[in-house]
Amino acid sequence: MDVRIESLLAGAKRAEGAVAVIDVFRAFTTAAVALANGARQVVMVGSVEAALALRETGVGEVCMGEVHGLKAEGFDFGNSPTELLGVDLSGRTVIQRTSAGTQGIVAAAGRAEFLCAASLVTARATAQALAAAGTGRITLVAMGEEGVARTDEDELCALYLRQLLTGKQGAPQAVRQVILAGGDAAGFRDSTRAYLPPGDVDVALDVDRYDFAVRVTVEGGRPVGRMWRS
Repeated sequence: MDVRIESLLAGAKRAEGAVAVIDVFRAFTTAAVALANGARQVVMVGSVEAALALRETGVGEVCMGEVHGLKAEGFDFGNSPTELLGVDLSGRTVIQRTSAGTQGIVAAAGRAEFLCAASLVTARATAQALAAAGTGRITLVAMGEEGVARTDEDELCALYLRQLLTGKQGAPQAVRQVILAGGDAAGFRDSTRAYLPPGDVDVALDVDRYDFAVRVTVEGGRPVGRMWRS
């Protein structure tokens, strides 16, 4: 099994085989929470306009996501997993646009043989899904900040996934501690950045919180994420 790690939007465009696009803080943690709360699927798009148009035409009922970290104008929810924790999304289609994660999914969708939207909360299930794809090559893409700057949480999630894929146990608590010591986690404790609730870190670093992966397939020209269980 050939497992390679790529980074940022450029890496997503190069990704081949079974691909995991990783966004821990916070896109694909939030997507996982939405699915755990009953959402039927998450349609992932590259622009605010596309998301709003899909809601307007009835493709989905709920728009969530951000632009430069802030909830997009006209969206129902931002990019915060804690904002969704108590929300019942049963049977609904959610449309998601973010500055890193969904951009990576859109970029990778055309080349990937098998595609997942990954984060630490779905890590072990994602590794199982990628291995089951049987493509021989696996690409793990750490999306970083807006797809242009590397971040500890996404790079370490990629390393954790690689450990699982190569038969190692991994060290989830060590991954969590290193991320907490970094600058990106500290931003959630900055009182001037109210759009980054401290609780988001707790959810995002709850490694293997869920027993499902977020499998993405292209339907009608759009990437659609749903629960995948082995």
